[in-house]
Order: sequence, then structure tokens, then C-alpha cells
Amino acid sequence: MARSGPKLTRIARALGVSAATVSNALSGKGRVSAEMAEKIRATAAELGYVPSLAGRALRTGRTAVIGLVLPDIANPLFPQIAQAIELAASSAGYGVLIADSRGDVTTQTKAIERLIDRDVDGMVIVPRRGTRIADVGCPVAVIDTPSTPGNTVAADHWGGGRQIAEHLKALGHRSVLVIGNNPASNVQNDRIGGIRSALAEDAFVETLWIEPLEREQGKGCPLGLAEKVAQGFTAFACVSDLHALRALTELQRAGINVPERASVTGFDDLIWSPVVTPALTTARMDMTRIAAIAVEALVKAIGERDPTDAAIGAPVTAANAEVPMQLVVRQSSAAPPRTQFQPAQTIANASTIADARTSAPEGEHQP
Repeated sequence: MARSGPKLTRIARALGVSAATVSNALSGKGRVSAEMAEKIRATAAELGYVPSLAGRALRTGRTAVIGLVLPDIANPLFPQIAQAIELAASSAGYGVLIADSRGDVTTQTKAIERLIDRDVDGMVIVPRRGTRIADVGCPVAVIDTPSTPGNTVAADHWGGGRQIAEHLKALGHRSVLVIGNNPASNVQNDRIGGIRSALAEDAFVETLWIEPLEREQGKGCPLGLAEKVAQGFTAFACVSDLHALRALTELQRAGINVPERASVTGFDDLIWSPVVTPALTTARMDMTRIAAIAVEALVKAIGERDPTDAAIGAPVTAANAEVPMQLVVRQSSAAPPRTQFQPAQTIANASTIADARTSAPEGEHQP
């Protein structure tokens, strides 16, 4: 059986001082000379002394542990967020307990309650879509989207949408189908809002929501993208890489080459996005920066809180609440085919397309 690390008394006996002197030196409290404190720290290091977290919790009223609540641990995006939070928390001297709400409001509430029962000092919460985090009994940092009330820090999802749209517009796309999953998601709505705002005067944009379609036609049903290509859509801007992979697969199975006949873009730059064929154009979140801001704001709130005070208030705020996203251009996006028809609405709404039509070479199909 492995022995546990040495207690304060072993260090005290080795140096001929009291355990209280050792405790004061290691915690930086009490009247201990600088020379003796240095000897104590050196002896503790030699003996492999590890401070007792339970003992520290009794002394300070804090556990040096924060909770992390994620909406869906099965989504490959959220393990990336968890890793970034754990790294930032570890650098600040905190451990992390992780809970999964599995996309359910009731489960999210229970997950928060379980973490409170385990005496975490604070929490980072990535909320289930459409929910708002209020006072939960400890300091909280919320990572969602800037438009969410009480948000602490987030990627600039609207700005990321604009970057995707500007990229497609520069390639020449004037008929874009935006693919979202659920209209209740603040993040998805912000991304779609950014795309639409950048294309408003230059292109015809339509939105397809997957969940309402699946309620009618069944889980995993075709999205009808081949028909959209036949109608003249040349680009499919998806609000996540998961949905972009679904679009890419459906188009390829229908014999529609990407990006030769249709471009596909995503969001989040998941771990497999560079290795699918074709590699996926996407918008990447700066997860390291987001996690650092969230943990820094949370640790500051924990430090300012009286551990005996149960009144917490609203989620903590940070000075830099929006972190820019980065456009990552790969092989899934390219200029649209010159002979591709565009939806009739584009001709009616976009003067730039009408101008292009009048100057087209004879025999070439224009929108």
C-alpha cells in the first residue's frame, strides 16, 4: 500500500520546530523569519509534501474547485471547451468538476445543484440553448453569445457570420442557403444574423432549420440539398461543422461535387474539419482566450466573495466580453459555376446580378 504524502508534523520534526510554525510558513501567515520559512519550504519539497485540500477548505472556506456545466458532452465542440477551461483553471490553482446537461433544462438545473452540493467555489456554465442563468448560489461565469443576458464572455458569433458571408460574397456567390439546427439557439441566431447582414444587399438568402424539418420527416432525414442546387443555390453556410459535414455528405451522395458545383462552410473548426474531403472552410473560436477570460473573471469574483455570504447576485462580467472569430479557408468553398441558375428572387432583389446579366457573353446562362 502506497504511503500518503508527509504530514506537517514530519517536516516539523525534521527541523525541530512546531507544526504551527510549519503551517504558518507554508501558508505565508504568522511570524516566521524569512530564513526559517525558506528552510521549511525546502524541506517540504524534499519530503514531497502536498497540502491537504480538505484542510485548506476548512481554514479558508474554499475548496479550490470550480464546476463546469456543458450542454452536450457528446458534441465534439464541448470537450475542446472543457480542455481549455481545465487548463485555465489549473493555471489559476483550481481543479474542475464537469457536469453534462445533455441539452435538457431540468438536467441542467440538477447538474448545477449537484455541483453546489459538492461545495465548488464557482461555476463556468455553457447554457442549454434558450436558457438564462441567474443566481445559482455561487459566482458564475457564462459562456454563450454576446446577445445573451448575463453573458460573461463569448466568441463574436455575429462577426464570425459576417466573415463567412464576406468570403462567399467575394467568391461570387449570390444565392446562399443557411443551415441551422434550432431557432431557439442564441448562438445560431447570432451566426445567421451575421451572415444575413453581410449579404442583405448582394444576395438571396434562405434559412433551413433542421430540427423542425426532422419533426415532420424523421431524425436524419434528407435536407433536400440536391433540389436546392437545382433551384440555383450555390453555397450552403452551416452554423456548425457538424451540420456542414451532413450537408457535404448529402451533396456528395447526390453526385454534386463540392466545391465545383456548390460550396459548403461551417463553424467551430472541429478536430476533423481539416481532414474531411474536401477540407472544410469554417470559422474558428479562440477557445484559449475565451476560457482565460471566463476563469479570470470567475476567480476574481470568488476572491472578492465572503465565503459565509450566500447572496451572490448576477453572473460575473468581464471587460472583454467578445472574442473575435477567425475565418479558416479550406477546399470546401470556391467560386460558383458560371452557368449556374440563381433563384428568381435574386434577379428581383439584387441589381448587381441584373447588371451582370446584361453584360454576359451570348449563350451563357445568367441568374
